[in-house]
Amino acid sequence: MLRARPAIPEFAGFWRRFVAAFIDGILLDIVIVPLSFMVGLGAGLSGGTGASSPPPAVTGATVFVQIVSIAIAWLYGALMESSQYQATLGKMALGIIVTDMEGNRLSFGQATGRHFGKLLSALLCTVGYIMAGFTERKQALHDMMAGCLVVMKAPLR
Repeated sequence: MLRARPAIPEFAGFWRRFVAAFIDGILLDIVIVPLSFMVGLGAGLSGGTGASSPPPAVTGATVFVQIVSIAIAWLYGALMESSQYQATLGKMALGIIVTDMEGNRLSFGQATGRHFGKLLSALLCTVGYIMAGFTERKQALHDMMAGCLVVMKAPLR
């Protein structure tokens, strides 16, 4: 009996991925910017003297907002990409999903590795991201590091 060959997925290209990331960035900013404003306003009202260095409350608030922002972005990306949807809201809007190399859903750990791998992709003057436009399977550096593919979502049958 002949066994059917698995279908080769359609890999999501650079520009589709770029627009999805742009949408996700806007959505994250909708949450993070008001949080930053509220925390910063609260810290500023707690005692700024107008001196050249910021008061400890402002410095502490800045560090707090940075840590919370990192956590929000990480949890958003990793939880969504390891969920049944296999995509963030931006990716869903563009009809793309993230899979492992066999087309399966990512584990939370794998999605976490992919998320933090994006730091290296960005630190290399974004060459890690640009690689998605030139590699055979449209993989960015962080996809390769985490063993992931970003593909077009198959239509429902």
